[in-house]
Amino acid sequence: MTKIRVEISARHIHLSEKDFEKLFGKNKNLVPIKKLSQIGEFAAEEKVTLMNKDRKIENVRILGPFRKNSQAEISLTDAYGLKLSPLPKIKVSGDLADTTNISVKGPKGSVKIPCIIAKRHLHCSVQEAEKLRLKNNQKVSVKISGGREVTFGEIIVRIGENFRLSLHLDTDEGNAAGITEKTFGDVIK
Repeated sequence: MTKIRVEISARHIHLSEKDFEKLFGKNKNLVPIKKLSQIGEFAAEEKVTLMNKDRKIENVRILGPFRKNSQAEISLTDAYGLKLSPLPKIKVSGDLADTTNISVKGPKGSVKIPCIIAKRHLHCSVQEAEKLRLKNNQKVSVKISGGREVTFGEIIVRIGENFRLSLHLDTDEGNAAGITEKTFGDVIK
């Protein structure tokens, strides 16, 4: 079996350039501070506050580069804490149809953007997909061994030229399975 790196995707937002300008002002740009495992993606220096009425989560990291459409990705625990109603749906990143909106506050303004709970997914390059005999949008399971052994099902395979083999779980899922930086799993088709 091929060992799959397991990564926790903490709450974050993706912004369009237009929404970023509303939050941070004109002639500003994202400042990369850390490369992420997927080629070309990075954690930016800039942070925002997610708000719902009197509830808020501060210091939410923006991930770059800019996207065509803005979206917030949070955990179910975050959604409960913010008292979002209706609760955000579990969706594949980028699927923004029929979503809950959330207010995002930056130093220069605020915007409302779609908010989702990201569906667990497996990033995979074209070559890795061929080797593992995986198809785009196929559903697989990944078994995590260890003290809190668990098998995650309904994992969407996402294949792309700039993708590198790794399973992305949200913080609720990662904490439940005791995921660390050195956690690997096995794909079960």
